[in-house]
This record gives sequence, structure tokens and C-alpha cells, in this order.
Amino acid sequence: MKRAIYPGTFDPFTNGHLDIVQRATALFDKIIVTIAKNSSKDPLFTTEERIDMIRESTAYLQSVQVDSFEGLLVNYAKQKNASVVIRGLRMISDFEYEFQMALMNRKIADDIETVFLMPDERYTYLSSSIVREIAQLGGDCSPFVPLHIEKRLKEKYST
Repeated sequence: MKRAIYPGTFDPFTNGHLDIVQRATALFDKIIVTIAKNSSKDPLFTTEERIDMIRESTAYLQSVQVDSFEGLLVNYAKQKNASVVIRGLRMISDFEYEFQMALMNRKIADDIETVFLMPDERYTYLSSSIVREIAQLGGDCSPFVPLHIEKRLKEKYST
């Protein structure tokens, strides 16, 4: 059984993220979408809120599990018996950072591969930070996130 980890902050989980997960389910038996807890970031949503939103977004995908972790990604992958890390590439500008991270992960754990997936072209410009900014300014986020996440964004910014 091929297990893959799809790590990220997912603050919030966008249609671009969902597109990557859907593509990954065609390639791997099990996908673990995992929230990387990063003390240097100040997320809008709590880890628990993000887990709930991702679970609701992926509920129809039987092979998807949602989790969170702290520490080194490769250690978490080993703990979960995953041999692949999935990373989404939207633009060429993403590649340099992602390539560097993939090489560092390989140096630490050469038995874990990184697979880069490109989202549908509709989502190449999409990022969580742009979605948060649109929501904060009262814009329409419906083309960018699942409906239940759009509702949560409106709730966050209406208080």
C-alpha cells in the first residue's frame, strides 16, 4: 500500500488544495492531509478548525485522512508509514523553495520521495493568503474555497 503525506498550513484549505488531493487519490492508496504546526506563523483558524474544514471538504474521498504534526516532516512520514510527500506547484516561483525542501528531506531520509503535482490551471494563482485578504475585505470567496469554508471565513471576519 502506497501512503502519501500532503503537508501544509491550509489556512484556509482552498479549491486548489482540494484539487491536489483529488489528483493524489488517483496515484496513492492513502493520502494523509496533515497540518504542519508552525510556531512562526499566526494562523487565522486553529488547528482543530482547519482539521474540521479539511475533513468536511474531503469526506467523499475514502482514501483521505486528516491529521496534524509538529517537528520534522520526514519523521512524521515515517511514523505514518508514508513513503511519499506530495507538494503542489502553482507557479515556477514555487519550485525553487519546494526543490530545496525536497532535497533537504531526501538528505535526512532518502527513503522518502517528494512528488510535485500541479493543480488545474484555474487554481495556479490561488493561495490561502489571497483568500484571507479577499475575505477580510468583504469580497466573494465562493470561487476559491468550498462553501462551508467560505461561511467560516465570513464568520471570522464579521467579529
